[in-house]
This record gives sequence, structure tokens and C-alpha cells, in this order.
Amino acid sequence: MTEPAEKPFLQLVVCAAGVAAGVGKLIIAAQERNWEVGVTATPVALGGFFDVGAVEAQTGRPVRSAWRTPADPRPFPAPAAVVAAPATFNTLNKWAAGIADTLALGTLCEAYGLGVPIVVLPCVGDALAAHPAYRASLSRLRAMGVRVGEPYTGEPDGSGRRPDFRWERALDLLERP
Repeated sequence: MTEPAEKPFLQLVVCAAGVAAGVGKLIIAAQERNWEVGVTATPVALGGFFDVGAVEAQTGRPVRSAWRTPADPRPFPAPAAVVAAPATFNTLNKWAAGIADTLALGTLCEAYGLGVPIVVLPCVGDALAAHPAYRASLSRLRAMGVRVGEPYTGEPDGSGRRPDFRWERALDLLERP
């Protein structure tokens, strides 16, 4: 068994979006707000979307993506909260449908059943966001009590520059009353 964390444990689910490379910003911000952090990534996100070694060094824990066997010890304590950021179209739709075919999705589905507070920062382009399944998924997640941040499309602003992904929004949503 994993020893209980001295600080509240934040389970971070990272999906395969280009902005995932900046996940260290959220880890630092969470640690500054007194959270212990562990990362679970979708299998595709592990394929170069962020620096796994750097994240493991920051958190002091392995990045998880595969299910453990029943004989394996739990590598993370029970989460006090879960953040999915960046959350992609595929992950959001599967999660809202109750599909748990990866560890990342299983983590999100289970957190709801355990009553753990959940925040999601969608990272979905305009073309995919126009799909009715996406809108329905966000509505379902909100109805489940998931705190949904303003979706990030990655579209350039008026100056032609892509806005920064505001990682700290996840913590702000988590800590709001």
C-alpha cells in the first residue's frame, strides 16, 4: 500500500494536446498551493506530448498510463481532487459516456463515483467543438458536478498569436467555493 500523502493529493490527467508540453506549469502552481501531485497520461500523450522525465522529477512519482495488476502496490494515494488538463475531444466524450478503456479514463470515471472534486480544462479546436456530441458531453459533465473551465481552442488572437493555456485556472476552479 502507498503511504498516505502529508499534503492533499492532486491527481492530474494529461491528454494528447500540443499544450500538454507545459504541464509542468500546473505542477509547480499546485505544489506552491500545497498540493502533492501525481500524473496519469493517456497512452497517446506519452508519445512525446510532454517530457515524462521532467514531470517525474517534478512530482517525485512515476507518470502512470497503464493499469497495474492486483498484486502491484498502489503508486498514488487516494486523490483529494482530480484535474484533467488539457482534456481532448476524445477523452471528454468517452468520459461523459462512461467509457473507461484507459487508465486515464478509468481515473476520471472512478473519481466521479468516489465523490472526488473534478476540474476539467478542455482543449478542443472550433471544428471539433461544433460537434453535437461534444456539447452534450460538456453538459453531462457539468450535470455530474465537474467544474469545466473555459475551453481552449488554440486559435490565434487578433495579433495572430496563440494565447497561453492558462493552467492555473484548474486550481482556481478547484478552490472556488
